[in-house]
Amino acid sequence: MTPPRRPDPPPMRTNDVRVALAGTVAWAVALVVLLVAGTPSGDHWWLWVCVTGIVTGLFGVWYIPRLQAGRERLEAARAARREAAVEDAVLPADGAPEGPGATRQDAVAEASETSETSETSEADV
Repeated sequence: MTPPRRPDPPPMRTNDVRVALAGTVAWAVALVVLLVAGTPSGDHWWLWVCVTGIVTGLFGVWYIPRLQAGRERLEAARAARREAAVEDAVLPADGAPEGPGATRQDAVAEASETSETSETSEADV
């Protein structure tokens, strides 16, 4: 018999922009070294590889914050939909809505009408 599986740990928060920036700096250092020392056998494609790495890294530094913000907005929207679904599924404790097609909104509207009339009758007394 196998032991029960432990729950997964939460995802680790990382600074992805810093990682992309470190890679960009590494490509820039490689470009400077190739410019100073010269390319092996006069192959200039090595320089273009470094330039491509730098451009890709700069794009990553620009794009990563936008990607993360979009993911956070999407997760917030999903959480709001889940919460709304749970609220719709749970009925108020004071009673269930009447009728087979009644919804939670019907029960809330009925409860608010009841509270308004009770406040009015107390104020009249």
